[in-house]
Amino acid sequence: MAQPPEGLIASQLTACAEVPPGGVTSPKRDRRGGGRATADRLIAAWDPGASSFRRADGVRTATRGGRAPEVADGWAIRVDVRRYKGASMRLCFLVEEQYRHDGMPRDVIAQLRAWGHQVDVLLPGRSLIRMSELSEVVADGRHDAWVLKTVSGGPGLTLLEAAATTGLTTVNDVRAIRGVRDKALAAVIARAGGLPVPMTYAAVRAEEFAEIPQAEYPLVVKPADGSSGRAVRLVEQPGQLTAGAPQAASDEDGAGGGMLIAQPYVPNSGTDLKVYCVAGDLYATERCSPLHPGQAVPERQVPLPPEVARIAAEVGTVFGLDLYGVDVLLGPDGPVVVDINDFPSFRQVPDAVARVSAAVLRLARHGSERELATALPFIGHQRGSWPAAEAVGGAR
Repeated sequence: MAQPPEGLIASQLTACAEVPPGGVTSPKRDRRGGGRATADRLIAAWDPGASSFRRADGVRTATRGGRAPEVADGWAIRVDVRRYKGASMRLCFLVEEQYRHDGMPRDVIAQLRAWGHQVDVLLPGRSLIRMSELSEVVADGRHDAWVLKTVSGGPGLTLLEAAATTGLTTVNDVRAIRGVRDKALAAVIARAGGLPVPMTYAAVRAEEFAEIPQAEYPLVVKPADGSSGRAVRLVEQPGQLTAGAPQAASDEDGAGGGMLIAQPYVPNSGTDLKVYCVAGDLYATERCSPLHPGQAVPERQVPLPPEVARIAAEVGTVFGLDLYGVDVLLGPDGPVVVDINDFPSFRQVPDAVARVSAAVLRLARHGSERELATALPFIGHQRGSWPAAEAVGGAR
């Protein structure tokens, strides 16, 4: 294991000793296929010359260079492990303290090391970083890519943006991460991209939402930089806006604070459909909504409806993401996207550790295949005129 680079970080760039090198196992291999698991249950037809393959559930998924992506067969994974035990990659994971012991990224780090790759771990909240020397570190080739797993309001994204500015590959693309970490910004990008999202209002103080027409209530109010369902509230009427509401601002004038967002509540069954994307492959799970904690809904894998699959894939295109999750509600007017996360937990995804590890290596080696509209002042692709995009929102 190479030693941490000297000079860049004075305190905490370590090999993350708390992650056991043997903490995870290699993917299962199909005895009949010499390392390749059968995919009959998911792939019904695949044309090597086509740009997509049709799964048994009817969903078409894009291929990469004429190759079918790895797909699950029960708990096996169609990955030739030898592909990931070759030339060693040098990666650095930026991990927030609260995720330090989580399976994502803890087990991914262990898997990558088991495959023979060098993985350093930087804890942004517990480190002294010499920012002025970052460009020299990148130029020296000490890492092939940096990977971010931090909270929305943490310092990790700033570090990742600094690394990307000096030319380092990031997973996900750092510009795409910024687009989803700020939920107010994400709402603008999603609408401009033609995604089905609710009408979104933003304010620093919750009482400002009293100006929203009564017909829009009930409202879902949450921090623009929130994550994991933190501080999400259902507000039935304007008089409840300030009752127990966390203020985003640090003073009465709102200076120095963040934003809150409010969206009309989408009537639903009380369960959220979470769709995970691992470098183009989609997996759906069902779980209890944070707005309906009384629902006895165990988190489990569920079939992915074709319309939801199309929307989830389009989220990756619009935002330029490769590893992400999408929260979808099945409302009376159809599926509605209510949240997007970069590098989520991937819970209930078959062989998630091996899949995500393989995807991280591919992205570190080759970068994202997503096209980003870098000339725009925000992340994402314009799809049609503003009036067309405006017609998509406001689902209730």
